[in-house]
Amino acid sequence: MRENTTLCYIEKDGAYLMMHRIKKIKDENRDKWIGIGGHLEFGESPYDCVRREATEECGLSLDAPEYRGIVTFVQKGVMTEYMHLFTCKKFSGRMKEDCDEGVLEWVKKEDVPSLPIWEGDKIFLSLLLTEKRFFSLKLVYDGEKLVGHTLDFGGEE
Repeated sequence: MRENTTLCYIEKDGAYLMMHRIKKIKDENRDKWIGIGGHLEFGESPYDCVRREATEECGLSLDAPEYRGIVTFVQKGVMTEYMHLFTCKKFSGRMKEDCDEGVLEWVKKEDVPSLPIWEGDKIFLSLLLTEKRFFSLKLVYDGEKLVGHTLDFGGEE
């Protein structure tokens, strides 16, 4: 099975808007902290999807999402997911008080890696802090254990 998803780290005052995924019982991200995003619907581009998901999940309109990379998740023997990764500093609207999928909270960027997040997320989060180039990152998991990764910058060293 192959899936296409988006994930966005909305930025404000040195913090990312994070969602603590604690509301859904059957959630592959249950108890983890992640950015805002979800699955592409029929006919959507990654930009369409990330904008729709931000509005649905947190009530914000993304004015200028920046496409930063693609992350290929491989779950051994189960599926492959292509996650289109964005950051966004320009947004408008009012943040929702309540989200169906989790609790929303602004978290200082340097504190995010110490939260319960996926091991592979630490790799791309560090790239978001230091690299401006578009990247492709492949993360291979066996269950919740990261067993390998490959990082490419399109032929650049």
